[in-house]
Amino acid sequence: MATVALDCPITTHHLSSIAVSQKSSKTARVCTVRCSASISVSSDGGVAIGLGERPWKVADARLALEDGSIWRAKSFGASGTQVGEVVFNTSLTGYQEILTDPSYAGQFVLMTNPHIGNTGVNFDDVDTRAITRRLRQDGSLIGVLSTEESKTDEELLEMSRTWDIVGVDLISGVSCIAPYKWVNKTGSEWEFNFDGRDRETFHVIAYDFGIKHNILRRLASYGCNITVVPSTWPASETLKMKADGVIFSNGPGDPSAVPYAVKTVKEIIGKIPVFGICMGHQLLGQALGGKTFKMKFGHHGGNHPVRNLRNGCVEISAQNHNYAVDPASLPEGVEVTHVNLNDGTCAGLAFPKLKLMSLQYHPEASPGPHDSDTVFAEFVQLMRLEKQKA
Repeated sequence: MATVALDCPITTHHLSSIAVSQKSSKTARVCTVRCSASISVSSDGGVAIGLGERPWKVADARLALEDGSIWRAKSFGASGTQVGEVVFNTSLTGYQEILTDPSYAGQFVLMTNPHIGNTGVNFDDVDTRAITRRLRQDGSLIGVLSTEESKTDEELLEMSRTWDIVGVDLISGVSCIAPYKWVNKTGSEWEFNFDGRDRETFHVIAYDFGIKHNILRRLASYGCNITVVPSTWPASETLKMKADGVIFSNGPGDPSAVPYAVKTVKEIIGKIPVFGICMGHQLLGQALGGKTFKMKFGHHGGNHPVRNLRNGCVEISAQNHNYAVDPASLPEGVEVTHVNLNDGTCAGLAFPKLKLMSLQYHPEASPGPHDSDTVFAEFVQLMRLEKQKA
């Protein structure tokens, strides 16, 4: 069976070519076309393709930014009007994981790679690179995305200028509502690192601030039995469960907007080994007495270089956050273990006296990179050493 590309006389709203699988027979060529199209085959082997209905509805859409600019494009999928913070992501792939990441709650994600999946480009597309340049220059902007023709440009701009993501608790909207057990592991393609894994098992409580499932899969693959609890789960209940360790997960928004979570972290650290990832890292920083600050446009992408200050190695990491911990605000004894090489911001903490460690980025990243996966082995070792003292 051969595959050929047929150029079709179609409008700019359609793909410019269609892949066709064909096989020869004595009388005609039988074609299978993977698209929304009707096919007719003539006796001389000619193929006529007529485009049918798309499997989605397309509508006119506008993106109104708080700086006064209006961007017009076509929308497919959900309809209506939504307000959020516009950020850009520099990942080359993994857009499925990006679109399903709870840490993006309250935000619009602008992909910057010019070729995402098998997509077409047409003259009606918005120049997303132009929006990205604007965000890099001015910082993240509040935007309103709407398919509602009844709303004027002025109304959309007013919405963008009156909404703010700072100080908003977005975690409560993405956390689970009741505890549950997690047992699924990552597949065999993830078995590239066996450090720290044996038959010993550890019970880990995972606070769900918007937790990514691959964090849970990686923990399970490293021999952990996991209980996931809501963001509001009391520290007293966690300590009653006699777990070997606690994970404070990633999550969306402003870490200073969730004082209840900081209080929980304060009541747990020092009593049991803990590991904070992304939002969890920021909450640990605040619980230790430090401060967080909002970055100009944050870190969103799968290609951020981070230096491990303990061994000097540089790791390529996946990151998704708009806030950072100010290391100058941390008390004596807290060690900055990792630094982002793009801007020098704090990317990891440790405080051996209190049995805690944290990373600002995602060691579990799917589809990658996987440079930091060994940090799960470090957390297991932290729990193992504490278990041996008991």
